[in-house]
Amino acid sequence: MPPVPKKVYERLAAGIKQFQPILASAKSRDVNEADTVTIVKDMLADVFGYDKYSEVTSEYAIRGNYCDLATKLNGAIATLIEVKAIGLELKDQHVKQAVDYAANQGVDWVLLTNGMVWRVYRIHFTKPIEQELVVDVDFSCLSHKLERDIELLYLWCKEGWVRSVLGDYHSHKQALSRYVLGAIVLTEPVLDVIRRELRRLSPDARIDTDEIKAVLVSEVLKREIIEGEKAEEAKKKFSRAANNALRSKPTKAETPSISASMNPEENK
Repeated sequence: MPPVPKKVYERLAAGIKQFQPILASAKSRDVNEADTVTIVKDMLADVFGYDKYSEVTSEYAIRGNYCDLATKLNGAIATLIEVKAIGLELKDQHVKQAVDYAANQGVDWVLLTNGMVWRVYRIHFTKPIEQELVVDVDFSCLSHKLERDIELLYLWCKEGWVRSVLGDYHSHKQALSRYVLGAIVLTEPVLDVIRRELRRLSPDARIDTDEIKAVLVSEVLKREIIEGEKAEEAKKKFSRAANNALRSKPTKAETPSISASMNPEENK
């Protein structure tokens, strides 16, 4: 993640100090959803840097339904925001409502919040539509003194959004997915490396990659990592990436020879 600009860092840190007592008071009074929306709008402006009047839209209409808030940048919807009362525990059905809004509008990101808890979802336009939780933050637990907490808020503040920080964070998180790592570990190149290292450890042992794979599957990796929809999707994703890398690799005929590159006069 790129460093948080100094002015943005200071605003985010100040926002944590400013809104933690406001949120605590609102929760103790069990304020309703409308009042929570007011607090969230103030946070979007004072903490996250959006212009309250031109970049935050209330009651955004989508095919007859309404989403509580939306952020707009350069005239386009960036994030749809579903707000619940601060005392209400966020549930799966709340996510579904927000995701339905996003699917109807073709928006990639949804933010679900009750003011205290902020959850950012990436929408996947598959059949059926799916959502992936990317960020889950309890604002009351943040510290204005911790850099990692400031960086979390930076992910979806205006300046971070403009720099695609959230998208980069999501890609990084996907690359380190346990399902992706599990799929990579079971590929032939990795199994060959493990076999080579095992032979160094026990030179007289006759070990083949099938044996190694069997042990990894049965005794090392969790079943949920190598089986199921997420595991299959990770395998497909890795396979597509490997095939794309092979296709983009220059062939022998396309690769200039060393002598040609070192003797430009001969190639005139």
